[in-house]
Amino acid sequence: MLSKTLRWIVLIAALLIATIVIIQLFWLNRVYSFEQKNFNVNVVKSIRGLYEDVELRYESTLNLQNLIEHPDPNHFLFKIDVLPPADSLKYYLKQELEDFDVLTDVYLSVYNPSQNDYSATYYISAVASRYQQDITTKMVPFKKDYLYLSLYFPHRDRFVLSQMTFWFISSGALILVLIGLAISLFFFFRQKFLSKTQKDFLNNVTHEFKTPLAVLKIASGVLSEEDILQKPARLRNYTTIIQHQTDHMQQQVERLLNTATSEQKDIPLHKRLVSIPSLVSQAIRKIQPLADDKKARIDLKMPDKDQQVLIDESHLELALVNLLENALKYSTDPHIVIETGKENNDSFISVKDNGIGIEKKYLHRIFRKFYRVPTGNIHNVKGFGLGLNFVKQAVDAHKGKIVVNSLPGIGTEFKILLPDN
Repeated sequence: MLSKTLRWIVLIAALLIATIVIIQLFWLNRVYSFEQKNFNVNVVKSIRGLYEDVELRYESTLNLQNLIEHPDPNHFLFKIDVLPPADSLKYYLKQELEDFDVLTDVYLSVYNPSQNDYSATYYISAVASRYQQDITTKMVPFKKDYLYLSLYFPHRDRFVLSQMTFWFISSGALILVLIGLAISLFFFFRQKFLSKTQKDFLNNVTHEFKTPLAVLKIASGVLSEEDILQKPARLRNYTTIIQHQTDHMQQQVERLLNTATSEQKDIPLHKRLVSIPSLVSQAIRKIQPLADDKKARIDLKMPDKDQQVLIDESHLELALVNLLENALKYSTDPHIVIETGKENNDSFISVKDNGIGIEKKYLHRIFRKFYRVPTGNIHNVKGFGLGLNFVKQAVDAHKGKIVVNSLPGIGTEFKILLPDN
């Protein structure tokens, strides 16, 4: 599970990329609008040059505003009084368009008001034109009561977009760089998180096994003394110590193996009908040596001695053992209350202790793997930070849920709710 910091980094990176993409799209739209206007201006300049190149008007052509119309984005109309030879008209128009960088093909049509139609249409291709003439194109005239020339640019939009190639490439490159940076940051912080997790795990394993190994070493040293057989009480005492420590280490190894198994998407379950009071009794027997050592009181509230539920006994038993061990570890004078019963359509098992409790700000983290709640000046509590993680996975595998209530300095209650079907 990713840390909260890592999730925030991913979220901020995603928002940053989204913001930059939106800004880039905004500027691309602005550039597109600018290129459209620039195209219009250059076409108008080309028409002005055409008026100067060939005689099209009897009167002055200084006021072009009244001579040129722009009925739609692809059409330009301009008035004429005199129709010059077709070859001259096409030649000078092509020159003017090239001079003002209007490098796209165009249809030049001559409108005859007496016919209400175009009397002639010419196709003029641009230098190194990438477009071919569409012979099916039908020029629809704009009906006027005067003679005019029409310029129709069939590939205007494609030409304008081609002028924006640099912007597209630079925007795409920027977005790719940002995505690459975000991915790099994600993997960097993820690796950092995994390294920290691994370090914490190794520290927990080291501290968990350090004390039992030290005790075993001392006990083996005592048992190797030559006169140990003459001291049966001492022999029995140290034999019991070795047995307890080896049992403890075996339980921890089994816990690690169970956690490794729970890495699978679904924990394999072998369900059968199990008596809940019997399950609780088995779990208590497993932690009895630890309870005796801490002089713990364990009270049972199980009104229904025949209560049964369909579960995987081994997984739920280990989950209860983990909860009971925590209740013993975090209490100086342990008093544990175990309650079973029915709640709505669920069977429940509640484990309540009088330990140090858990602050509210830590409750949402306690089921994370390797996470251990800070315990202030208490340094004698050991563990891998795996117990509650396994409890949560075991309960989830049974489609149940676990509820935690805790008050610092008062105690904690873990309630496992299991569906009856």
